Amino acid sequence: MGTPHNGANIGDIAKTVLMPGDPLRAKFIADNYLEDVVCFNTVRNMFGYTGTYKGKKISVMGHGMGMPSVGIYSYELYDQYGVEEIIRIGSAGALADDVDVMDIVIAMGASTNSNYASQYKLPGILAPIADFGLLRKAVEIAEGKNCKVKVGNVLSSDTFYCDDENANDAWKKMHVLAVEMEAAALYYNAARLGKKALCILTISDHIYTHKELSAKERQTGFTQMMEIALETAICK
Repeated sequence: MGTPHNGANIGDIAKTVLMPGDPLRAKFIADNYLEDVVCFNTVRNMFGYTGTYKGKKISVMGHGMGMPSVGIYSYELYDQYGVEEIIRIGSAGALADDVDVMDIVIAMGASTNSNYASQYKLPGILAPIADFGLLRKAVEIAEGKNCKVKVGNVLSSDTFYCDDENANDAWKKMHVLAVEMEAAALYYNAARLGKKALCILTISDHIYTHKELSAKERQTGFTQMMEIALETAICK
């Protein structure tokens, strides 16, 4: 009968869910790509929809900003709604010199400055990584569309406004491609629950060149990323 954060009933949500941070981006995908759409969640305006894409049942739902938010929504989808695969589709700020605005970055791994993994009481540091099957499919689909795609490590940061002015330089020297705020929590949840996860990002701004997209472009201009995620979701 739902959770405090999700009004869906069991069976309302597909086994594969696309998750943008912005719930209006979820609505954009449902309106423009899915057929026979049903809205399963409006709690906290975190819109969730289920429909079909090329005949396959797909859901799309916002996850909000930051590790705690995506941590809650993705955990409930995996643990309480029987979801098997989550593909995060979001924006990121580029760190690497050879990554530009509107490029696609696929997160093979997600480094983080978050304390999220402390809950597992591990005797070391677990490297949160994508599901290889989803990763391989997404890369092949992106290359087939002649998209400019980079695959590698991203940073999932707990801070958007960081007080350490040297932090970006430190991550950049380790060849981290870009910074976002959610992938590591998603990957940790998938690892803990034995599920699959992938994060596909569009570069919305560059930390060093200061190029950036407008808010409207962020909401509706990421169609390449959306299509890669949708094709990955139905590719078996």
